[in-house]
Amino acid sequence: MIKMMTAKEAAEKVIHGELIILDVRNEEDYRNWRIEGKKVESINIPYFDLIDGVEQALEKLPKDERDILVVCAKEGSSIFVAEQLHEAGVDQVYYLQGGMRAWSETLYPVKIGNLKNGGSIYQFNRIGKGCLSYLVESNGEAAIIDAVRITDPFEQFAQEKALTIKYLMDTHLHADHISGGRKLAEKLGGTYYLPPKDATEVAFSYEPLEEGKDILVGNTRIRIQPLHSPGHTIGSTSLIVDDQYLLSGDILFVDSIGRPDLAGKAEDWVGDLRRTLYQLYKQLSPELLVLPAHFGKISEMDDQGRVFAKLGELYTKNTSLQVEDEQVFRKMVMENLPPQPHAYQEIRQTNMGKIAPTDDEQREMEIGPNRCAVHV
Repeated sequence: MIKMMTAKEAAEKVIHGELIILDVRNEEDYRNWRIEGKKVESINIPYFDLIDGVEQALEKLPKDERDILVVCAKEGSSIFVAEQLHEAGVDQVYYLQGGMRAWSETLYPVKIGNLKNGGSIYQFNRIGKGCLSYLVESNGEAAIIDAVRITDPFEQFAQEKALTIKYLMDTHLHADHISGGRKLAEKLGGTYYLPPKDATEVAFSYEPLEEGKDILVGNTRIRIQPLHSPGHTIGSTSLIVDDQYLLSGDILFVDSIGRPDLAGKAEDWVGDLRRTLYQLYKQLSPELLVLPAHFGKISEMDDQGRVFAKLGELYTKNTSLQVEDEQVFRKMVMENLPPQPHAYQEIRQTNMGKIAPTDDEQREMEIGPNRCAVHV
């Protein structure tokens, strides 16, 4: 009998172990988005090339003791191919339960560190989508920042840690994934925060996430300090947590910077992006640990699955922060904009509360890679 591997188990392998991927989707889908890892070897052979036999796969797959994971879009094709490989004598073969759809929805929580005033901060890595959410906890209270649509892992984590989720915040109106912040706030009785300049068209009530209006978590008074930092959106707001961490949203990443064009105002917002990166952030302590809302490359993760870097180090290593001439910076950004995220207009409408797609529709809207960064 062939074996099944869950997306969570696959994430463990990607971060901590080794894995051979046989991806049987078509070549275009594979090029666009696939499972990657520092010790992941990936092979693409479309399913229709394997219907009449798996000899081609047997020739290309390495002959060693590593696990082989067969992957397709939803599950069915990978089960068929895995069965054929098993019948051909391949023992360590698995299929990915739920396929790439399940991979897109898996969250991997990891502790980033303790807070100097008590409490701690955790990063939730949605590894298949490149999304990063955060949970700040202190004395039984929690705040969640940039929650993704899949909210059960946040609730389960809070229950295990005996935490009350009191605050939900989005650093900006997301265009690449559907926010779970408002959903969690409504379900748990929490307060949902959104930058008001990004909320001019929303169809629901919210608490303004504004500079000068700090948010306090727990009796130890962990301070979350909003800092208006436009550029990805007009309302983009970074958060300084306990004077130790800079949650940069989609403004600054480890190896790249945010894109300014997802509301059709790139020419206007690229100037804001530069001012945030080259003036506002440079006034902050270089010792702040930057925690972005996304990552674009598996190399940005450490061996525990964490994504972070000191602000001062990014100014020496991130090439997008080293372009002194403003016109050269503008040209660099505009010429390196990636393709628009899948269904991004519908995602924005959903996050505004203007449309209410079903769960299956939301899942399809989010399929594909993260495309919020300008990679030079």
